[in-house]
Amino acid sequence: MLKLGSCTALEHAVRCFFRAGVRDVRVVAGYRAETVAEAVKPLGVRVVVNQYFDKGMYSSVQAGVRTLEPEVRAFFLLPADYPLVRKSTVGKMLECFHTGSKGIVYPVFQGRRGHPPLISARYAGDIINSFPAGGLRELLGKYEHDALGVPVSDEAVLLDMDTPEDYEVLLQYLKNRAVPTLEECRSILRECRVSELVWKHSHRVAGLALLLVKHLKKAGAALDEDLVLAGALLHDVARSQPDHAGAGARLLEARGYPLVAKVVAAHMDIDSSEDMPLSEPEVVFLADKMIKDQSMIPIPERFAVMLEMYKDDRQACEAVLRRLKQALLIKRKVEKLLGRPLESVCRAKTGI
Repeated sequence: MLKLGSCTALEHAVRCFFRAGVRDVRVVAGYRAETVAEAVKPLGVRVVVNQYFDKGMYSSVQAGVRTLEPEVRAFFLLPADYPLVRKSTVGKMLECFHTGSKGIVYPVFQGRRGHPPLISARYAGDIINSFPAGGLRELLGKYEHDALGVPVSDEAVLLDMDTPEDYEVLLQYLKNRAVPTLEECRSILRECRVSELVWKHSHRVAGLALLLVKHLKKAGAALDEDLVLAGALLHDVARSQPDHAGAGARLLEARGYPLVAKVVAAHMDIDSSEDMPLSEPEVVFLADKMIKDQSMIPIPERFAVMLEMYKDDRQACEAVLRRLKQALLIKRKVEKLLGRPLESVCRAKTGI
């Protein structure tokens, strides 16, 4: 019943499944079962009381599985101390279960299995009637031939709160949850199978954008460093698709990152004004226009190449000139804040 932000950990876990379209959610309660039942009543979940909770966590697994009806095809098992799993993770696991042939599906982040597993109901009887010393992990280990690991860009599948230190990590993760972490960004890039060129370009842009943000924040700019990093790393996540800025934004919106989606959506075309405070999308737009492939080049030179490339396409040239105008406007805004030429900042080594 521990609080994580405005909700309890249990509420976070329950709502994850509801948001992913799982309507039948059951909470197994042992110690202080009445208190738990009262707390989750507004959520509309079914509470299963485990009278043998003193025998350990596996007894709660068994209590929950015993309540499954014959028509149930599969079930998730999520310990309450893994409360911040994303709905996109649950949705991806369901898709893999329904379209594949494996009976046990695990979420995998950075090569490590996490929670919750999705388990075929054909293993329900074995779970109920077995008492493995190593609990559920030992039992499921017998069925590795029927297991599938699904790569997800969700670090929360590994984040529990067994200790006070773990709890503090979760609190910080929740605070920054609207923006993917560095490793989550890299996981998204891998999952979307970006090319090596896009990978290197995105990291180069991110390194430059971070350098700019650090200097701009010292100069008094109110910028979110994590948002700039994520937006820069993911700006070309859909590079192989038509309208890749829009496609990337839609992809990130669907994954629960609307703030990052706005940055990505604006990295090709942006409406800037010298009268408005400098924004995160402007920083990423500028950094991207200063990097060609992996090399930093002057903005006019970058656009001169593009104008030459599209010299026979009037509409394309107009779009290039519009972007050049915006890049130079943002450059002036940055230099006004810094009080010095942009090039003097960019001489420093950049990287992440």
